Amino acid sequence: MEGNAARRRRRVLAGHALRSVVWAVLITALFYLAPLDRGFGVLTVVTLVAGLGLFGWLVAWQVRAITRAEYPRLRAMEALATALPLFVVLFCVTYFLLSQEVPESFSEPLNRTDTLYFTVTVFATVGFGDIAPVTELSRALTTVQMVADLIVVGVIAKVLFGAVRIGVRRRETAEGSDP
Repeated sequence: MEGNAARRRRRVLAGHALRSVVWAVLITALFYLAPLDRGFGVLTVVTLVAGLGLFGWLVAWQVRAITRAEYPRLRAMEALATALPLFVVLFCVTYFLLSQEVPESFSEPLNRTDTLYFTVTVFATVGFGDIAPVTELSRALTTVQMVADLIVVGVIAKVLFGAVRIGVRRRETAEGSDP
């Protein structure tokens, strides 16, 4: 009987890990495949704000799913693997469109990989090296990302971990009440 439980746990872990990888790869691939030729403008900023709203909704939905999940820790891992790439790609698209429209916005012209590198550099707070925002607009957008990064790392991570604690307690309570 214990062998079946161990196999089931491994299968569940593999399923969550596979979904996590698939979401991260899919979101990143969509960034590379999307036709980003509309230029930078008000629509880009509106799309970024709407995307950040979608990100917030996704996190809220994930929190609810984590608290009800059979394996809350694994569900939280999957939530992060979905939400973080979405968050990063929102800024990648914005920086890419800005760089295409106003090439002098950054210390060098940016392709998609450069914007991914720059966005992750800002997110990881390792500072600017070879790519830096130069214009007022690019610095303003980078500042918005930095503030959003702090919110994501601080508040949202705390909320997700809180949801895991609730889910684990709910699961332990339910297991304790079994006859």
